[in-house]
Amino acid sequence: AEGKAYDKYALFAQSVKEKPITCLRDLLDIKSDRKPISIDEVEPASEILKTFCSGAMSLGALSREAHETIAIAMNRIGGKSNSGEGGEDPLRFEPITDVDEEGKSPSFPHLSGLRNGDLASSAVKQVASGRFGVTAGYLANGQQLEIKMAQGAKPGEGGQLPGTKVDGYIARLRNSKEGITLISPPPHHDIYSIEDLAQLIYDLHEVNPRAKVSVKLVAEVGIGTVAAGVAKANADVIQISGHDGGTGASPLSSIKHAGSPWELGLAETQAALTENGLRDRVTLRVDGGLKTGWDVVQAALLGADEYGFGTIVMIAEGCIMARICHTNKCPVGVTTQDPALRKRFRGTPADVVNFFELVADEVRQTLADMGYKSLRDVIGRADLLVEKDVKVAKTDGIDLSVLTNLPAPTKREIRTEAHGNGPTLDDEILADEAIARVVKAGKGSATKAIDIVNTDRSVATKLSGEIGRLHGDKGFTGKIELALTGSAGQSLGAFLLPGVELTVSGEANDYVGKGMHGGKIVIKPPEGAVYKPEHSAILGNTCLYGATGGHLFANGRAGERFGVRNSGCDTVVEGAGDHCCEYMTAGTVVVLGETGRNIGAGMTGGIGYFYDPDDHVPSKLNTDIVSVQRLPTDAAREQLRCLLEAHVAETGSERAAGILADFDAEAAKFWQVYPPAEADRPETSKVAAETKEEAVAAK
Repeated sequence: AEGKAYDKYALFAQSVKEKPITCLRDLLDIKSDRKPISIDEVEPASEILKTFCSGAMSLGALSREAHETIAIAMNRIGGKSNSGEGGEDPLRFEPITDVDEEGKSPSFPHLSGLRNGDLASSAVKQVASGRFGVTAGYLANGQQLEIKMAQGAKPGEGGQLPGTKVDGYIARLRNSKEGITLISPPPHHDIYSIEDLAQLIYDLHEVNPRAKVSVKLVAEVGIGTVAAGVAKANADVIQISGHDGGTGASPLSSIKHAGSPWELGLAETQAALTENGLRDRVTLRVDGGLKTGWDVVQAALLGADEYGFGTIVMIAEGCIMARICHTNKCPVGVTTQDPALRKRFRGTPADVVNFFELVADEVRQTLADMGYKSLRDVIGRADLLVEKDVKVAKTDGIDLSVLTNLPAPTKREIRTEAHGNGPTLDDEILADEAIARVVKAGKGSATKAIDIVNTDRSVATKLSGEIGRLHGDKGFTGKIELALTGSAGQSLGAFLLPGVELTVSGEANDYVGKGMHGGKIVIKPPEGAVYKPEHSAILGNTCLYGATGGHLFANGRAGERFGVRNSGCDTVVEGAGDHCCEYMTAGTVVVLGETGRNIGAGMTGGIGYFYDPDDHVPSKLNTDIVSVQRLPTDAAREQLRCLLEAHVAETGSERAAGILADFDAEAAKFWQVYPPAEADRPETSKVAAETKEEAVAAK
């Protein structure tokens, strides 16, 4: 619509309000306890717009044009766009400054209707179970970091992106392979309890202390108890997601037959937090089929502070609801990566801004009719909701008191600052003059020796976050070496960046190298240790979850789920527990000792090497995807040899040294585990190796 076109919007809003009853809020009306006031007395639309958010729709599910247009629009109105899972192009982190008179930019030639100063960066950077694209640079550029515990439209399932939509650009952002279907694991593998969730919240507060941390929960029975735990775990925002909406790439059975209404989840969460004195600790956000200002006011009455819009935002920029998102054939360029179809995209940021301004105007008019001057004044006022006098057979037995009889809202201040972790070891590291100088300059070198204990969590995470903020993931050319002695707490080296090297003489807890993008972590027994490293655990569970680069060498055994969702790290350990290389997408894992069951479950990329003189590995393999073979080529033997030599140099491993001493014989005792996507590499295929040799000879 040109301009605001409020008359057309009013017709749309009225049709939504008068449609047949399809959701719980359709059974409710608003009955104010005040007389109407002039709309001129109501807060300006600019304040209401700040409470609006767009849904977590990933780049990949959406085209680049659609995704960036939404982000620019939300930044214009002061609201928040959400990256969805899958990373974000660093080009988007800086304002656009090369826009011409026609609204075109050489930096973003595929977009229209731009202005100088526009920002395409998503305010909310999502951390989903797949950890695609999650690096220190990505996290350092978020105003808010969202932990996606589940999807409202399909609880219990992870995100899905068909291989036809994974082009070269998407694969680069997600550190994955072009054309390979991407499926996020249903759970976060570093979250099996509320304590684990608290640790990830801690990690995110550490990597970006300026950003608030939000946790996305599904509107299910019992969400109030979970939300109370999330608030105590130091989250800043809790998002309640209803069953409506969801990605167009989901199975029909997931979209149509799972999840619960956001009205129930929001009401239960508001009540639980209020009754337990926790409501003032968090911002409540809700999404799931919101379309109009009337929906926003109803959500506010049930306790929401912020309001998320998904499908309707796509419609505002041109979506025609063809419902073929999963096919990569969207006819209007909104949900496709096909270059020809993307050229059909006609949306502009102004289209999306126009829609949200119309919604804000309706909110203002509704507040004026209720006699309230601010949206904040009605948050939690469920006593103003009354049951409509409607007669529908299916709703006769519904008791709506769970929505209308909520605890009275308490007076509270909206927090503008993120919850912090308090003083941490990284503050001491960053306060070191030599290290601070290197971090600021992005070059040079510095070293520091530190004694650590197991309460020192997320060591080097804030350091990496600061490097990522100043120099991005790849721009730091310096070197910072930390020599750590003792027992490292959880998440050692989480989100580590290239140029940072950690050497631990002692041991480490769970989540070592979580999300590391580069650098090096070395863990070895302390001097004088009398135990055999190959028989002793030296690092905990779920190490290298979501790692996208770097090296890890550990002279000792790892716990369960070692290398889960490893997406680029090369590592050597002396043994591992169950589920090694689970959901791995890239990188190389070498295990020099016994390994537990279920090796390679869900593994779609990368290569594993397992030392197995007794031939136990084949029986422990999950063969749904991966294949296993003895080392087939010289390229495989050379790759293994290089990693073993580095392992000996870094850790002094006696087992690795023994293998290298008689390498030709010992290499025959290794199994190579690989998925179909790696079947044409010189390391896995004799044909590929010979082809490469011929190409080299021809040069």
